[in-house]
Amino acid sequence: MHLLGAVLAVLSAATFALTNAVGRRGVITGTPAQGMVISIPVGLACFLAVALLTGATESLGRLTTSALASLSAAGVLHFVFGRYCNFRASQAAGVNLTAPVMQLNSVVTLVLAVVVLREPCTMLQVVGAVLMVAGSLVTQRGSRKPSSRPLDPTMFAPRIAVGFFFASMAALAYGTSPIVIRQALLDGGPLSGVAGGVVAYAAATAAVVVGLLIRPLRSNVMSVSAENARWFVSSGVFVAAAQGFLYSALAVAPIMLVTPLLQLSLVFRFVFAFLFNPHHEVFGLAVVLGSIVSILGACTIAVDTHLILNAFSIPEPIAGYLGRQL
Repeated sequence: MHLLGAVLAVLSAATFALTNAVGRRGVITGTPAQGMVISIPVGLACFLAVALLTGATESLGRLTTSALASLSAAGVLHFVFGRYCNFRASQAAGVNLTAPVMQLNSVVTLVLAVVVLREPCTMLQVVGAVLMVAGSLVTQRGSRKPSSRPLDPTMFAPRIAVGFFFASMAALAYGTSPIVIRQALLDGGPLSGVAGGVVAYAAATAAVVVGLLIRPLRSNVMSVSAENARWFVSSGVFVAAAQGFLYSALAVAPIMLVTPLLQLSLVFRFVFAFLFNPHHEVFGLAVVLGSIVSILGACTIAVDTHLILNAFSIPEPIAGYLGRQL
């Protein structure tokens, strides 16, 4: 089951990267509110279709009242608040700059997994978390360096402070929701993940419907262009697929395995950013270096600690320290 969870986590990482790329394309001329409001009902429709095709709707009846409440709260936190912050960060500074900051959600999740779920954690995994934070700092530091390129009004000029602030808020939301999901779907099987996704998306959609009663938000969403609407719909489809893979992975594998593998989305994001938004992203040495350091940290967390220590023949005193569980 752990192997299945790993495969599902990698598929989730790839589709998360794709949804960020197409969502970024939409907010170039659209708004984060438009992206959030349009993509959430699309995601609900996708989850409902998959649930009906796979028979996952039967799992809905086995969810307790507590699980339903937890999944609903996770849906609002992740899909409404987290996604809005994600779109705001992407609009302000682009995906490449904000991705390492947003990936700090895994550090939040890992800390909560140890504290709340009592999942095992070694000192080497703590080192991996530190590397991921360092990767984020490298990216931020490099982004502050003045550009030597001539001023060009058509060139993308990232708003670093705004982008990093909303990326941090998204990281907190994205890092907390898996803990709630894992507790609600513990050992429920892959199909329970689909059922959980339906509940979470339904709660988020209900929150959006209530939000549309606010006139400024409704006017904002109604002013979306046809082109941007297509990008936001595509984002909704891809993020639904990513969430489906993620919920199913969390239903069959520990957070300590699933969350680090999601960091592979940093690799996929570079590829998709270059394909979809080459003129609206920042590509530089600091961004690449920060992402590499973050990925190394993720791998340190994801791979079995004793396997790493044996592979590199770490001396016994150091190996004993790094392999010690907290």
